[in-house]
Amino acid sequence: MTIYRRVFLADDDADDRDLFIDALQEIDKTIYCYHATNGESALKVLSGDILEKPELIFLDLNMPKINGKGVLKTLKTSSELSDIPVIMYSTFFSPNDIKEITELGAHCLVKQTNFKDLCNALRAILNTAW
Repeated sequence: MTIYRRVFLADDDADDRDLFIDALQEIDKTIYCYHATNGESALKVLSGDILEKPELIFLDLNMPKINGKGVLKTLKTSSELSDIPVIMYSTFFSPNDIKEITELGAHCLVKQTNFKDLCNALRAILNTAW
């Protein structure tokens, strides 16, 4: 059974975004995923008047305007958003990226290109009480 019902995704790649959202819908059609296409937009959406804050945030590491680590740093200093679990989402993480992301209080997920693998990874994340 899924714990999270409201998920936020910031990813500038439309194909990756669509695959991610399709995978969430495959897992559970009641999950609502709203998204942004860059780091600056992500911060505007998350800091704005959202009816309900997300329960889980996924951030692409490499985005224009503000990258994922920049967004993460801002989120973790926000009194309203700092307690929301964050998963950094990328095709590749260097050891330094993993260290920095972990120290900032987030987790890492390598992007899956295979739909079934992505569904399995997301299902595991969604069923984890972060």
